[in-house]
Amino acid sequence: MRPAEREHAQEFRVDLEVETQLANAGRSDRLADTVDYTRLRAIAKEVIEGPPRRLLESLAAEIAERSLEVARVHSVSVRVSKRPASMQPIESAAVRINRTRA
Repeated sequence: MRPAEREHAQEFRVDLEVETQLANAGRSDRLADTVDYTRLRAIAKEVIEGPPRRLLESLAAEIAERSLEVARVHSVSVRVSKRPASMQPIESAAVRINRTRA
């Protein structure tokens, strides 16, 4: 982020896509058999609201790494975007990071 962007709070958008085995959840219709989406949301919120970062890439990387710690998440794609006024007429600047559990 440029110095001018760091002076004002930024609004970020986070999109998460996870890959997991959902056959059991599809059959059982039980929350216990699926991914904890509330936890994924909390991770994204904690990272975005945490210590300031200079790069969208570092936000996306941390969200991805922490998301892989959530049970049943095999891989994740994280897209983080921002739309500072200084970037108009561009809609947003964004990065996408893909990570897979080792």
